[in-house]
Amino acid sequence: MNGTRRIVAALAGAAAVAAVSVTGAGAAPSGSTAFVPVTPGPVATTHAQAAGYAEDHPGAAPARSNDFGCVPAPDHPRPVVLAHGTDSNSYSDWAAVAPMLADAGWCVFALDYGKADGADDYGTGDIRVSAAQLGGFVERVRADTGADKVDLLGYSQGATVARYYVNRLGGSAVVDRWVGVASPSYGGTFYGLGTAAVAAPGATDAVEDFFSVALAQQLQGSELLTELNTPVDTVPGVRYTTIGSRVDEVIQPSTNVALRGPGAVNLMIQDLCPPDQTGHFNMVYDPFSLTVIRHALAPERYALGECIPVPLGTGIPELIIESNS
Repeated sequence: MNGTRRIVAALAGAAAVAAVSVTGAGAAPSGSTAFVPVTPGPVATTHAQAAGYAEDHPGAAPARSNDFGCVPAPDHPRPVVLAHGTDSNSYSDWAAVAPMLADAGWCVFALDYGKADGADDYGTGDIRVSAAQLGGFVERVRADTGADKVDLLGYSQGATVARYYVNRLGGSAVVDRWVGVASPSYGGTFYGLGTAAVAAPGATDAVEDFFSVALAQQLQGSELLTELNTPVDTVPGVRYTTIGSRVDEVIQPSTNVALRGPGAVNLMIQDLCPPDQTGHFNMVYDPFSLTVIRHALAPERYALGECIPVPLGTGIPELIIESNS
């Protein structure tokens, strides 16, 4: 995985396709593949560190995940299934979260999903296909652990993949909690740069260098998000929580993270810890945000952790440096 590619694809590439996203996202689902990683990597403390390890060790699993002999404990009866983001994989995005949850007593599982035909990275294929892949993985987890239900934790695109499975593919029957971290619930306008980018000379050719179906489907107004959020963005029987950042570098406006359906709980990092200016790319490695994730999965058991100041833009320079080292 190339860290620069992920950032450029999220910030520049998505902006460039924004003006055509509604028609582009309506194409027939493209083929993609999924992979269950089983070789554990080390615990990582930054996204750049995890991205570098994933680049050098393809197929690595987050530490303490994908133990299919794990027996759910009475106080954590539902396994947690993790879904990563765009142009990424389970190790890169979950190398801090998975071991934290396992240490707390959960059985934790993670899938590499949606590697589009001809793509270098996972999380690039049609979200509908990725959601079906996630659903098949959930059934394996349930069969191997004996659990009746699971909880789903999705980061960025993974939140939409998981919600599509829950809302449209019957996952509500076997999912108790859905938690979306930096979830593009209503997509992004990317600071309104879409129209200008498409009009720029050569912009179309540039888009082709990093375009993916999944990326287009996460833009505000896309056909897939309209389908998923109509007539309501939640379904009965599932407890939904979003965790967002007001300084998200990808999802603009940041209010598009929030769900609007009955019963949805919407949390913002800066409402809970004002000096924590962590954004999209740092959320799954920010210490305070990790405690919010744990709290969202079991609010009756886990309180929020210590509020620690985090500077704006934390994590992004390191990702860029890592990808060019």
